[in-house]
Amino acid sequence: MENHKAGFVAILGKPNVGKSTLMNQLVGERLSIITSKAQTTRHRIMGIINGEDYQIVYSDTPGIIEPKYELQKAMMGFVDSSLEDADLILLVVEMGMKEIEESILEKLGQVGSPVFLVLNKVDLGDQEAVNEKMNYWREKFPFKDIIPVSALHGFNCDTVFDSIVDSLPVHPPFFAKDELTDKPERFFASEIIREKIFLNYQKEIPYSCEVAVTAFKEEEAIIRIRAEIYVERSSQKIILIGKGGQMLKKVGTEARKDMEEFFQKKVFLEQFVKVDSDWRKKVSRLKNFGYKN
Repeated sequence: MENHKAGFVAILGKPNVGKSTLMNQLVGERLSIITSKAQTTRHRIMGIINGEDYQIVYSDTPGIIEPKYELQKAMMGFVDSSLEDADLILLVVEMGMKEIEESILEKLGQVGSPVFLVLNKVDLGDQEAVNEKMNYWREKFPFKDIIPVSALHGFNCDTVFDSIVDSLPVHPPFFAKDELTDKPERFFASEIIREKIFLNYQKEIPYSCEVAVTAFKEEEAIIRIRAEIYVERSSQKIILIGKGGQMLKKVGTEARKDMEEFFQKKVFLEQFVKVDSDWRKKVSRLKNFGYKN
């Protein structure tokens, strides 16, 4: 174990550039929920990869935004904490991005850890366009390397992985070698439900929802899960439940199917919708939901 490498790798970027897709590719498991809507990821989610002589601890983080209310401030707190212990940083940008705020690059420069630029969605441009983008970013910041990828299709993700392993410091493992993530099972149950809400509803509904798993009982043949979905207004509750409860039933059916695949076990899921006005702005509620210490 004397030459064992281990380190924390922070995956950063603006909303919707493909951070969660990249992490899921690198980890080989679907730990982070993915939708086409911005700000789907709200927490810092760690994915752990173990080899005989290395351990990589990835941190998928919320998309970097200018926070407007308490929930968004807490989300940006997760970004900052992932930077504090990062041995390596992956800054993810996409082909269509014109620029990134100087403040983000300044912050990366202050951290002092090597920064790799991952240019995602290269399948959307030809080789000339990809080369142009790589040259553009090369002039912006002294990245250790710029790696073009298509996270969705898994293109060149092995190059990212090899670059990370090469750059890790020599260190004993931080977690047990059989661990996959730092999050408990009920966290993933709540995230799967939240993903289905993002996929099935429009406008403000997904952003106004939070899911709390209040019971997670694993029996020999089945897992019994009780989840409470919080919204901010009664009108949102009506939309969420839908006519005759059909929309909520659809969410539950889709979530249960994914949970059974994730947990490799039969799942019985109960869902209840509750109104908690302006929960996104209340520090006490955010603490209950795990956003603040």
